[in-house]
Amino acid sequence: AGSDAQQVTDRVTRGVCHMLTELGYETLREFRVGTNRRVDVIGLNGDGEFVIVEVKSSAADYSSDRKWHEYLDFCEKFYFAVSEDFPQNLLPEDCGLMVADGFGGVVRRPSPVGSMNGNRKRSQLVRFAMTAGQRLRRAYEM
Repeated sequence: AGSDAQQVTDRVTRGVCHMLTELGYETLREFRVGTNRRVDVIGLNGDGEFVIVEVKSSAADYSSDRKWHEYLDFCEKFYFAVSEDFPQNLLPEDCGLMVADGFGGVVRRPSPVGSMNGNRKRSQLVRFAMTAGQRLRRAYEM
């Protein structure tokens, strides 16, 4: 069952990244924010706006997650992303909602727009750039 959940997560994550790219974001997967929490997907657009997307593969995956609230201070927009057959009524109404598959996705509910602390934002911008550069360098070295 674990591999099925991982396959759903991988498919939804891939679709989210495709969709965010179409919306003008560059994305990183498994990015560390704050006190070493790792978000599933973070995107940054040309206006310097961060979006964080938390991918949920199942109702059990969602109900066991107690950390997603901590991500809200690290983005202007926050979404849950799920597959089409996920029980969407479980997800909080005050968060954005994306439905995605391996090829793309749609925003079913827009995210409220928040703001980030200026120092936190600057630090995260630098960390985003450094992480992207490190990952690109590693990809070239392979």
